[in-house]
Amino acid sequence: MQRSRRAPGFTMIEMVVTMTIFAILVALGVPAMTTWIRNNKVRTVTDSLQTGLRLAQTESLRRSRQVVFSLTNSTTPTAIPLPAVVNGTSWAIYTVPSMTDGSEVPTFIESGVLSNASTNVTVDSNGVSAVCFNSVGRLVANVSANVVLVTGGANCVQPNVGAPPVQVFNITTPGADRPLRVNLGLGGQVHMCDPNVAISDAHPEGCP
Repeated sequence: MQRSRRAPGFTMIEMVVTMTIFAILVALGVPAMTTWIRNNKVRTVTDSLQTGLRLAQTESLRRSRQVVFSLTNSTTPTAIPLPAVVNGTSWAIYTVPSMTDGSEVPTFIESGVLSNASTNVTVDSNGVSAVCFNSVGRLVANVSANVVLVTGGANCVQPNVGAPPVQVFNITTPGADRPLRVNLGLGGQVHMCDPNVAISDAHPEGCP
């Protein structure tokens, strides 16, 4: 008498159970993955903003002259004058002419992208479109026409020594649970922090 042998492979019940478990695991993991991706986008934009600010300060020291860091939506940041805008999606760095008689022109240094339609990340610059660093790397006000390359936005901020940091940039995107902030001090210090956490010895990543 011969025994019947089971054909190798999965039964329909085993396949259904496996797919059900897989679907549950995916449903649990997708929200966490989506949040991680959005948080990562916020971090990427924040890193680009920090890079631009630090480069502007470094160039002001290296060139021993005033340099402006400007937010813009322009697709041609090398063009002068540059249309600076509040909460721009890109940044650009230029030298600021020390002469106002037209004998000196601003020089383009570098530019970078902060965000675009696909990233959906917002950089809130609190109404400021440009900041200036003087020849020793400190923030300086420049409300005159010396910042000839900046149009369509506010000129360099007035340093407020009584309420540091001088300038604050908030970076967020819908669905992210880790917004970030970049603080810019009077001396040109750039500090990234988590606005949802108060700074302390235990949480140096927090904001003051």
